[in-house]
Amino acid sequence: MYNNVEMTVTRKSGPEQAWLLLVFSLAKRNASLRVSVWRKLQHYGAVALGNSGYLLPNTSENRERFEWLATTIRTARGESSVVDVRAIDNFSPVQLKARFCDARSRDYRELLTDLKTVPGSPRIRDTQIARLRRRFQEISSIDFFGSPLREQVERALNQSSQPQSETDRPSRREYQKRLWVTRPRPGVDRVTSAWLIRKFIDPKARFGFSTAGRVPSGSVPFDMFEAGFSHRGDDCTFETLTKSFRIHDKKVNAIAQIVHDADLFDEKFGRKEGFGIDAIMNGWARQGLTDPELLNRGMQLTEGLYGSLG
Repeated sequence: MYNNVEMTVTRKSGPEQAWLLLVFSLAKRNASLRVSVWRKLQHYGAVALGNSGYLLPNTSENRERFEWLATTIRTARGESSVVDVRAIDNFSPVQLKARFCDARSRDYRELLTDLKTVPGSPRIRDTQIARLRRRFQEISSIDFFGSPLREQVERALNQSSQPQSETDRPSRREYQKRLWVTRPRPGVDRVTSAWLIRKFIDPKARFGFSTAGRVPSGSVPFDMFEAGFSHRGDDCTFETLTKSFRIHDKKVNAIAQIVHDADLFDEKFGRKEGFGIDAIMNGWARQGLTDPELLNRGMQLTEGLYGSLG
């Protein structure tokens, strides 16, 4: 049986529902699943109501998430339902939205605190800021009602993401015949970055794959979370490499815009071509291609894109 939920919900008969409510009950002995469900709910940005009810705005994406979680719970012999609701009698719509904003504001305050402790070393600083920017993107994706702290955090991140000075920029001579390492299952930013490295930076570059914390000594990480060439400020990894190694090529600049929009989803340049590359990469990944095969095919695809640009 479900635990008591201290609220009354009203079902809505119309086509548009205001909220989704996940109600569930788990066996007390299944502690690992309980922790897993809780983490998923935090990741989704759900707000707890009562003892066993969790709320999200009613969108197709949130419905899919709740229904997947409900199925997981029932598969583990728990009880779970996803309910469409219009109103909760002891919370007004304004109060409910405020609870979501408060939750995201706490996340943003933690991020601001972490931003203040970023080290001064340029390389470490860039890595830490890239990690915080990824965290910001995660928080903003579940900031359903626009926390007032969102713009403040974004400004702070932009101010902290200063471009490299000329003296900090690397020399290409130092990056010849190197092993360049990135994360497994490469996507659009990583395959285009690998193409850029071999075509304009290190013609004899070798490529490898590693998980976080296991990058081989002496290798050059790219699009990794903890070190090397990665996201910096508003730039994706392809843009970081282009600027770091001062690659001045009109076609490369066009590809940088394409990759940026496909990787960061901010429509900064209004380019759509990268989504096609990403879809092709996902299709190849589903066919079971290995990481080296994915990278090589992606690099060939990028070479074709480069040749097609006027």
